Parts: sequence; C-alpha cells; structure tokens
Amino acid sequence: MREVLDELMEWYDAGETIGMGTVVATFQSAPRPAGASMLVGPGGQAVGSVSGGCVEGAVYELTGEVVASGHAQLQRYGISDDDAFAVGLTCGGILDVYVEKIDRTTFPELAQIAQDVREGRPVAVATVVDHPDPSWIGRRMIVHPDSDSASRAETHIEGSIGSTRADDAVADDALGLLAQGRNATLTYGPDGERRGEGLRVFVWAFAPAPRMLVFGAIDFAAAVAEVGHFLGYHVTVCDARPVFATATRFPEADEVIVDWPHRYLTAEVEAGRVDERTVVCVLTHDPKFDVPLLEVALRMPRVAYVGAMGSRRTHDDRTERLREIGLSDDDLDRLSSPIGLDLGARTPQETAISIAAEIIAGRWGGSGERLAERPGRIHHALHEGALPSEG
Repeated sequence: MREVLDELMEWYDAGETIGMGTVVATFQSAPRPAGASMLVGPGGQAVGSVSGGCVEGAVYELTGEVVASGHAQLQRYGISDDDAFAVGLTCGGILDVYVEKIDRTTFPELAQIAQDVREGRPVAVATVVDHPDPSWIGRRMIVHPDSDSASRAETHIEGSIGSTRADDAVADDALGLLAQGRNATLTYGPDGERRGEGLRVFVWAFAPAPRMLVFGAIDFAAAVAEVGHFLGYHVTVCDARPVFATATRFPEADEVIVDWPHRYLTAEVEAGRVDERTVVCVLTHDPKFDVPLLEVALRMPRVAYVGAMGSRRTHDDRTERLREIGLSDDDLDRLSSPIGLDLGARTPQETAISIAAEIIAGRWGGSGERLAERPGRIHHALHEGALPSEG
C-alpha cells in the first residue's frame, strides 16, 4: 500500500470509492512481494502493480466486480497452463491477491493509518482475508505500539478480528512483524488457535524506514546516500569534520551529523535506534576513525550489514588492528571488506551500485552471480535479517 498511498488518500479524502488488490502471499518465483498493491480509481484509473504486468488485467476486472458487489475476494493466480496463459502469469510464480472495496465507510481508520505511515510511526494493519464464516472476511484490527519497546502492555489496539482469542494471537504476531519490518499472511484455526487452519490474516507492518548509516563525508558517501535513498533507507551521513559534513554536500541524506563516528554509533545503539534492518557503510578508510567505529559496529547486536571501504592492504591492516583490540574471528566474519561486489566499478556512482548490490544480495540471500549462468529460481525467499516487503 505504501507505494500507492498518495493516490489512495487523494481519492479517499475526496469521498470516492476505490478498489484495491493487494498481494498477500507469494510462492515460488512471484514477481512482487507481499504488500504490493494496485488501485482502481473512481474513473477506472489503474495505479500500482501486483505482478509487474502479469495479472494486472485479471485483477482489474475482479476489482470492478468487488466494488460493484461490496464483497471482498481472495484470488490465487497460479502456474497451471490454463491459468498462466489466460492471465499472463508465465513467470512460474503463484500469487494470492486480496481485492477489496475502500471508502470512508469500509475503512474508517485509513486516514489515521496514512498519517502514521507518513510521519514514521509504526502501525500494523491486520485484515481477515479467508475464513470458513464469510462474515469474518474483511474484519480489521489496527495495532499501534505506543513506545519503542513494542511491548504488548503498551500497545493500542483498535477493532477486532472476530474473537478475543483471535485478537490476542494476531496482536502478538503483528508486533513481531513490526519488529522485523515485514508483511505476512498468518494462519490460525478458525477461532485463532495457534495450531490449525481456516483463518488467514494479512498483516501490513508499516515500520519506520530501515536505516543506512554512512560514515565518512567523501564523494563516495554522496553516491551511496543517493542510492540508499532510492532503495528506501533513512540515510544518515556522519563525519567528525564539520567542513565536509554539510547538508549541501549530501542532498539525498535525511540527516548529516558532525560527530566522531564511533561516539555517534554508540549513542544510537544505546538509544535503541539501530536494529536488525540497519546497514552500516564505513567509507573513511582511515584507521583513527575506522578501528574504533568498527569495534562498536561488530560488537553491537546483529545488524543487516557492516561494510568497510579500502584496498586489500588497508583491509589487512585494519583486520590486524581489530584483532589486537580483541575482536574474534566470528566478529570479523560479519565484516564485508573490501566493501561491495566485484562489478569492476570505478566511479563513486558505480561503487555505490556495487555496495547496494552486496546489501541486496545479503538481504535476499543472493549469490551475486549472473542470472544467465544460474539455474533454478530467480527470486529468493525472505530470511532473517531481511528488510521489509513493500507496504
């Protein structure tokens, strides 16, 4: 929903009715992640995508039916020959798409949710997409942690899935998805039993954007910040030298901090603003900055990525210095150095692409090899430490 939020709210605020199809589950080589949405506006306009073009036509038609009837539908688009060629889904994947009618009556909480998303407040939206009792389908629960701790005791819950047991189970799991920053369809017994099937609930986990911490206010950092911004990170550039760490030099960064890198990172960790989605790019290649900074980065709770720029000689010297201050082989195994994938990059922009490619490969479990030379699936399954799906 996040990528079509502006258009959705423009129509919603005008009192219009919108049809929305959302990917709630994917299997095999599906082209779009859970949470990707397509809108059909009041004039028949199509905005967004659920499959990158494969099944948009079929979803468009189904959306018209749902808006006319007012009854939400869950539709699977699979890879059988008939289905695949009928709707164009020839990529080998399977999509479950939930199609619903959206207006101020069917979704009165949407305005507040949109405000939360735009202002970076975590909020989860749980929607029943399948149940033996049709009256449950479309019921919603909004889960909004009131503090950074995401404790159940400090969570505001609005709405109901359909029973106290189901509400309790879904609220707990929604908090977990918020902590991970990912969307998912959850399966329970018909009354929310932990073991069983029948109830399927899709949870949009609108967590704040993951962080990219870039240390070293150099030209490579400007390129990395630009690519990080493009990928949806909240980008911070930090350097101890005020003459270089200026907002005008890093227009794509969300914030530019003048501080000693290791001191800033320590403060962010202690404040709870570094999590398993955070990526750390150390571009200073100066031991007086690198070594104390990497000591903090490699000793702190696990993050998605820690990379450091430098030549092979710089890497060897840096590794030796880190060993001397007590870092173990396991600690050093977490360090990507020299930073980036081997793309033959030369310019700051090309180097930024190689760094982003390594981050993405780590996020999804990619190998970095040419797809043309690899057999099997193109898309990798989400794994621990991954960033959120589109929301």
